[in-house]
Amino acid sequence: MTDIDRYQQLAVTYATEFGTKVIAIIIFWLVGRWLIGLVGRMLQSVFERQKLDPTLMRYVGNFVAVTLNIILVVAILGYCGIQTTTFAALVAGIGIAIGAAWGGLLSNLAAGIFLVVLHPFKVGDFVTIGGVTGTVKEIGLFVTSVNTPDNVLTLIGNSKIFGDNIQNYAANPFRRVELKCQLAGSADHVAAMHLLREHLAKVPNVLAQPGVEVEILEFTLVGPVLAVRPYCHNDHYWQVYFDGNRTIRESLLAAGFPAPMPAQMVLVSQPQGA
Repeated sequence: MTDIDRYQQLAVTYATEFGTKVIAIIIFWLVGRWLIGLVGRMLQSVFERQKLDPTLMRYVGNFVAVTLNIILVVAILGYCGIQTTTFAALVAGIGIAIGAAWGGLLSNLAAGIFLVVLHPFKVGDFVTIGGVTGTVKEIGLFVTSVNTPDNVLTLIGNSKIFGDNIQNYAANPFRRVELKCQLAGSADHVAAMHLLREHLAKVPNVLAQPGVEVEILEFTLVGPVLAVRPYCHNDHYWQVYFDGNRTIRESLLAAGFPAPMPAQMVLVSQPQGA
C-alpha cells in the first residue's frame, strides 16, 4: 500500500468518525430540545390545572428550561470527549463573576421572587409602587411593568418596589373619592351639605354603604370648604370623580347658592378736619 492510499484511508476513517459524531451531536441536540419542550409543556399543563399564578409559572418554567439546557450541553460535551468537570468549574467561575458585576440585577431577581411569593399585588391591579401609580401589566424576573393613567409604559426595578411602600388600590372592595367644594361666606352650609349628600348619592356607581360624607374641611377668606367624599369601586374611581365634581357645580347652581367670590374689607380713614 502506497503512502497516498494510506493517507486516503486515514482521511476516510477520520472523516467517517467525525461525521458520525457530528450527526450524533445533531440528533442528541434535536431530541434533547424536543424533550425539554415536552417537559415545559407538561409543567405548564400541570400548573394550569393547579391554577398557579402566571408569573410563578413563568419563573419555574424558565428555571427548568435553563437547567435542562445546561445539562444537555454538558452531556453533549462529555460525548465529544471534553472534560465536563473543567467546563462546570468554568461555568461556576463565570457565574461568580457575573454575580459580582451584576449585583443589582440579582437583587432585582430576588425581590421579584419575594413579590411572587408574598403576592402584595397581581397583574391588573391599580397600584402605587416605586413612586409610580398605574395598572400592573407584568411582573417580570427583574422589572415590573406598569401602565400609568396617561398610558405610559413604565418599567420599575423589583428591588426598588420591594424596598419601598406598596399601595394596592384594588385590594379592598371600595375606595373613597376625595372632592372639595368651596362655599361663599354667606351660603347656608348646612343646607349645602344636605343637598350634596342627596345629589352625590344619585351619581352612577356611588355606593350606598358607606354613605356619602360631606363635612366642613377648612375655612378660607372666601368661605367654608366642604370635604365631599363618596365611595365607589376602584374601577369607577375616575368616573365618580368627574361626575361628582360636575354634580357639585350643577346642584349648587340650580339651588341658587351664591358663587364663592373673594372679598376684602377696605377701611378708609380721613384726618381730623378734612
